[in-house]
Amino acid sequence: MANKKNKVKFGLKNCHYAIATLAEDGTVTFGTPVAMPGAVSLSLDAEGDNEPFYADDTVYYMVSNNNGYSGDFELALIPESFLTDVMHETEDANGVIAENKDVEPEHFALLFEFSGDQRKIRHCMYYCSATRPSVSGQTKEDSTEVQTDTLSITVSPLPSGLVKVKTGTNTTDAVYNAWYDKVYEPSDTTTTSSGEKANMSYSTEEE
Repeated sequence: MANKKNKVKFGLKNCHYAIATLAEDGTVTFGTPVAMPGAVSLSLDAEGDNEPFYADDTVYYMVSNNNGYSGDFELALIPESFLTDVMHETEDANGVIAENKDVEPEHFALLFEFSGDQRKIRHCMYYCSATRPSVSGQTKEDSTEVQTDTLSITVSPLPSGLVKVKTGTNTTDAVYNAWYDKVYEPSDTTTTSSGEKANMSYSTEEE
């Protein structure tokens, strides 16, 4: 797997969610990832603009704002586990699932992968929230058309500034193969593209 670089990407699969709990001190812990089968499409647009600061009759400094991402996640059918774990819908003794206006949905990490010509690229968006899905359907005609569910997703930065991670060409087999076993915790020190060391002050360890 190492040193195999993709030329193209395609496909979407292996979607998982993991409940995210943010403590008062800014650290975050995650539950065990849970599979979300039936992924159809994921489209998340970057939020935040570049704002120029002018001085000396020119752009003196460019302020770059990273406010995370927002967009849609389409599935064949939203799993009941997601509705109960994240949206806090409740299931009674008769197996009926109820939605209540007074509950507060959980934040969660979203894990998924895109295929490529050499290897699959695995991603983790760390602090996501979802709005209630719409209810829609249509009558069956001569042919059967599958009706999908769509979640509107917002990905916010953590207090540390961390937004997302993804596997790269040099990701170790141990990390890559365990991607869906536990939400990945970045190292305290990472190397930037320029070769400089950057310190990380967040924690994603489970208690």
